[in-house]
Amino acid sequence: MGGRRCGLMKRPPVRSDLQEMSGYHSPQVDVEVRLNTNEAPFPPPEEFQSAFVAELKEVEWNRYPDRAAQLLREDLAALHDVEPAQIFVANGSNEVLQTLCLTFGGYGRTALSFTPTYAMYAQIARTTQCRVVEVPRDENFLITSSILDNAIENEAPELLFLCSPNNPTGTPESIELVRAAISRAPGLVVVDEAYGQFADFTAIDLFSEDPPPESLVVTRTFSKTWSMAGVRLGYCVMPSWMLNEFEKVVLPYHLDSVKQVAGRVALRFYEEMEERVSQIAFERSRIEAQVANLGLTVWRSQANFVMLRTTPSGLSGDEVWERLLRRSVLVRNCSSWPGLLDCLRVTVGTPSENTTFLAALEEALQ
Repeated sequence: MGGRRCGLMKRPPVRSDLQEMSGYHSPQVDVEVRLNTNEAPFPPPEEFQSAFVAELKEVEWNRYPDRAAQLLREDLAALHDVEPAQIFVANGSNEVLQTLCLTFGGYGRTALSFTPTYAMYAQIARTTQCRVVEVPRDENFLITSSILDNAIENEAPELLFLCSPNNPTGTPESIELVRAAISRAPGLVVVDEAYGQFADFTAIDLFSEDPPPESLVVTRTFSKTWSMAGVRLGYCVMPSWMLNEFEKVVLPYHLDSVKQVAGRVALRFYEEMEERVSQIAFERSRIEAQVANLGLTVWRSQANFVMLRTTPSGLSGDEVWERLLRRSVLVRNCSSWPGLLDCLRVTVGTPSENTTFLAALEEALQ
């Protein structure tokens, strides 16, 4: 009996490479103003709710969803002026990134990113057993041509991640840099455009060139400008030949009927989405101007957030973050990220939330 009890209590060993990793976390605390997760500050229009409920009545709940998500892919293809075979849809853009790593990465293959940037590139690449290389950006958080060239020459990555606009800095990559990456990198080039609707250009336009790129994937999400973070829906635009390869690694029926309906209905409200983008961009400019007036360093953003550095105030980022939290305002503390000492990232909220944040920040600096 003693030996049997011992066997029942024995824990199976976790992969050794996972034991040393930590998960991706964003603090969630009870505050009046939460500006730390880059969510959209506004919900979808009221008309979305009624249209969504009406469409759900047509769902055959006892049947599996459309495995190919064909109708949603057709709608997204029309939005971006590409073919449906160039669209892959998944449970959030993170699952798209995971699918890319499973397809093009794996043991003995290299995934390259440029820090500081979105931490999930390295996290997902490591969990799929890629060799992860993180190359620092320059002092302005940009990827120069020499940084790109040296990284590609030294590492020959099978996957190269570009975040544009970059998280957490808000700075976009130039179209020239994207073209250079495509022409020089030996493997897949992933341009993550989670905040692409706020930027001056999109790498999706490159698919209209002749010939179109064969090694480019551009990822998008419904979580930000489409105000659907609660749905967890993302997609990518890609060369059509990749779709069959993705279907080898993605789980059967991975995208449920509810997500497919939600995505299709959301796309009917494109003009409303564009209006929300304009409102957020206006508020972003207001935050940038007032933060600069307070004497802090602020980076011009093309996303739905703003990054600032507290150093000119004489206070550390940790201290300012704590003071804001005591005033019931939560922002993202990036001080422990590579190269981001004393930096905070602030999501653009509603006008009233932004006013509350700016007032709390001014008090915190005194």
